[in-house]
Amino acid sequence: MLEEARHRTAVLQARMKEQGVRAAHESLSEGAEKWESALAVIDAGTRRAARFLTAKGWERFVSPMIHNLQVLQSGRDASMVHRRASVKAYARFDPVYFCFCNMAQFKQYKLGFDRMFHIGDVHDADARVQEAAIAARQAAIASIKPGVRACDMAKAANAVYQERGYETGYRTGRSIGVAYLEAPELKAGDETVLQAGMIFAVDGGISVDGQTAGRIGDSIVVTDTGFDYLTNYRREVMVTGA
Repeated sequence: MLEEARHRTAVLQARMKEQGVRAAHESLSEGAEKWESALAVIDAGTRRAARFLTAKGWERFVSPMIHNLQVLQSGRDASMVHRRASVKAYARFDPVYFCFCNMAQFKQYKLGFDRMFHIGDVHDADARVQEAAIAARQAAIASIKPGVRACDMAKAANAVYQERGYETGYRTGRSIGVAYLEAPELKAGDETVLQAGMIFAVDGGISVDGQTAGRIGDSIVVTDTGFDYLTNYRREVMVTGA
């Protein structure tokens, strides 16, 4: 029963975050400022969360308000981590990265969800970085099933990074719960054996210092035969207006 309730809560939070990422995508245009995207996410996520709650029982004490600081990086700053929305305006060709891990903490669960966009058009070099991040993440996800070790998922992603000439990341993902970082982690040295019912954020991430980045992340649940996505949005190089 507890596992079913946890899974349902994760699914509801995923639906909120999907609403937020759509709003983020729609907010992007040349000349718009980053804080405008953050407000769009807050508005969309809050409206979606409010539809999941009732004014009865203990839920009457749960707020639907989404109010955490949006992780949002653009342009050359996309290569950095955990930057926040500012008054900086988007420029054509800018890569724009959104991390929703700290947003929409519905009933305290913290699903991972990350997407990268490009303003108006994309440079070939930026597209290659993003394609590599997507491929590495997909290699990790393809390996998911009960009995696989957490480190094996990282190994699958790292093989793609190395093949395409990029450095491997610190980790390929983390387990999902009520803390921002919980064990097990999908990284070298973690030999935790995956079991059905486990929920993970699985990420692809490349930083080219001072230049650009490629990032994507989804949350999944391990099933008896493989996995199911909890979060869903386009998994490709995304250009605004396309």
